[in-house]
Amino acid sequence: MTKCSSIHPTAIVDAHAELADDVVVGPYCVVGAGVRVGRGTELLSHVVVTGIVTLGECNVIHPFAVLGGEPQIRKNAKANSTEQRSLTIGDNNVIRESVTVNLSTSERATTIGSHNLLMAGCHVAHDVVMGSHCVVANGVQLAGHVVVENWVTFGGLSGVAQLRRVGQSAFVAAGAMCERNVPPFVIVQGDRARVRALNVVGLTRRGVPHASIAQLKKAFSYAFMRKNTSLSAAARELDRSDAYVDALVCALLGEGNE
Repeated sequence: MTKCSSIHPTAIVDAHAELADDVVVGPYCVVGAGVRVGRGTELLSHVVVTGIVTLGECNVIHPFAVLGGEPQIRKNAKANSTEQRSLTIGDNNVIRESVTVNLSTSERATTIGSHNLLMAGCHVAHDVVMGSHCVVANGVQLAGHVVVENWVTFGGLSGVAQLRRVGQSAFVAAGAMCERNVPPFVIVQGDRARVRALNVVGLTRRGVPHASIAQLKKAFSYAFMRKNTSLSAAARELDRSDAYVDALVCALLGEGNE
C-alpha cells in the first residue's frame, strides 16, 4: 500500500495489495493480496477485489461489484491448475453496481481493455477478452472464453454463449441470445440472434469515414442480402481495398481469429 491513497476506516486492504497514488478505497471495500490498483482509480463502497487482479488508472468501481471472483465452473480450477489465474482491467473504465468479473482458468488473464462502460448487474465470465470503448448494458451475460472486440455495444439482458466472438462495432440488441459469432459492424437481434442490418449509427459515432461506411453498405448488401449464396462465398468476391471491408471479410472467412 502507498501512504498517498485514501482508505476509509471501514475498508479492509491486505498489506500485500499495491495501491498507486490517489487511489480511493471507500467504505466497506475489501481488497485482497495480489491486487494492484493504478493511479486515480476509485472503489466507491462495498467493492470486493480479490485474486491476482490488476486495475489500471482512473477506473470507477461502483458498490457491490466483485472483481476477481473464482470462475463459475464445475471443476475446481484452483485445485487442478498450477498456472497463475488472473484478471487485468485497463484504464478509464466505469463498472457499475453488482457487476461480476471472474478470474481466468489459465495463465492467460481474463481481460477488459480501456474506456468501457459495464452497467449494473452484468457478468463477464472466466477467460473473456474484451477490447476498448465497449458499452455493456444492464444484465448482459458474457460466458466463458468470449472475445469482444473494440467499440461493441450490448443492449440490456443480451447474452453470448461460450467460445463466441463479437466483432468490432457490432450492436447486440436488447435480449439477443448469441449462439454464433457476431460479424463486425452489424446489428444482431433475436433469440437466436441473427444479422439484421449494418450498424451505421455506431460506425458514425466511432468516426468511421463516410466513404468506408458507403463501402460497408455495399459489402453488407452483397454478403447478407443475396439468396442462395453462402457468406463465405460472397465474402470471397468482395473488394477488400477498404480497411473496414477487409476486416469484415476476414471475420466472415475466419481469417486471423484464434
